[in-house]
Amino acid sequence: MGTDDTTAARPLLLTGDLRLLDDVLRLAAAAGVEVEVSADPGSARPGWQAAPVVLVGADLAGPLAHLDLPRRAGVVLIGDDLDDAQVWQQAVAVGAERVIFLPDAEPWLVERLVDAADGAPSAATVVAVVGGRGGAGATTLACALAVTSAATGLRTLLVDADPLGGGIDLALGGESTDGLRWPQLAATRGRVPGPALRDALPRLRELSVLSWDRGDALVIPPEAMAAMLGAGERASDLLVVDLPRSLDDAAKVVLERTSVALLVVPAEVRATAAAARVATAVAMRCADLRVVVRGPAPGGLSADLVADSLGLPLAGELRAEPGLAAALERGDPPAARGRGPLAEFCLAFLTEFAPRRRAA
Repeated sequence: MGTDDTTAARPLLLTGDLRLLDDVLRLAAAAGVEVEVSADPGSARPGWQAAPVVLVGADLAGPLAHLDLPRRAGVVLIGDDLDDAQVWQQAVAVGAERVIFLPDAEPWLVERLVDAADGAPSAATVVAVVGGRGGAGATTLACALAVTSAATGLRTLLVDADPLGGGIDLALGGESTDGLRWPQLAATRGRVPGPALRDALPRLRELSVLSWDRGDALVIPPEAMAAMLGAGERASDLLVVDLPRSLDDAAKVVLERTSVALLVVPAEVRATAAAARVATAVAMRCADLRVVVRGPAPGGLSADLVADSLGLPLAGELRAEPGLAAALERGDPPAARGRGPLAEFCLAFLTEFAPRRRAA
């Protein structure tokens, strides 16, 4: 597993104004970010290009401009007087892409510092998995995709969005693994640093898992789901989300950010009929919905017929896998051995849809 190379370089603050220094350090603490501070513009030359963002106090804008440092993106000038026309001239002189004033810009600055800690915005792929009927095998497929993704070196987050699923950590044999679960995160709002989320969650099979515990909480506020997904996208290459068949507000938030959704349907007439309603609800919020057919059982429908009946493209077929049910009951993660029909499907799917691994 790699680490974000951008976290090694801290945001750089150039100011000799003690009041501004206190304000920025307070906001950096709220963002969970450490800031490199210098009151001497000349000493900033070595870290000028490496810092993910440079914050320049108006008190040092003039001296900084005279250093003739190379132009770079991510320079922010923090003015001390909104009515001072000179601040805009200073911004041009230091190559600032933005001028802000505190306290009005405090929320923006916190978000900018979080972005700096997380590194470049992620092009994370979000895969949602939902069952066409109860017991279709959606949770098993979601776990298998996440396990396979992590095994290939991708930073992977597995999210359990089904309050009635019993906790997806059980399917991975990790119910006793330390880490936060949904009940402790349900009050979360706004931006969350990706590394902080990754560090707080249980780690199972080289992947991060956001699951339910065995308590009574049954609701994920949509704001909490949005915060967790945002952090996960910034800190991961691939997010796999196990959705409930009855879409609540949190599941709708997931689908609006989903790259591709997989509808798991057993090759049976009644299962196909039930899946049609789920497909209609999911397709309203996700442009790329595909069907995964489990089977067929003797006398069952063909995979092509199931897909045609639902009017969906066929993502693939999951053949019966001897010993899978017993392995799941023991808490052995699905597809962990890297062979068998389930692992073969996951590898083929990820070859097409997974992003490239980020540089370590």
